[in-house]
Amino acid sequence: MIKVTLIKSPIGSVKAVKATVAALGLTKIGTFKTFEDSPTLRGQIARVAHLVKVEEE
Repeated sequence: MIKVTLIKSPIGSVKAVKATVAALGLTKIGTFKTFEDSPTLRGQIARVAHLVKVEEE
């Protein structure tokens, strides 16, 4: 399991980054979601790595 927390705002980012943050279900700074580990999820996290904190559970 992977816990993804939004730590920076996507305001000012390109549309693709904003869409990826929305697809992860992260709306406000400090919100987090827990996901099953998968290659697709890792790709999304790589795209928004500068905005999120990732913890493995």
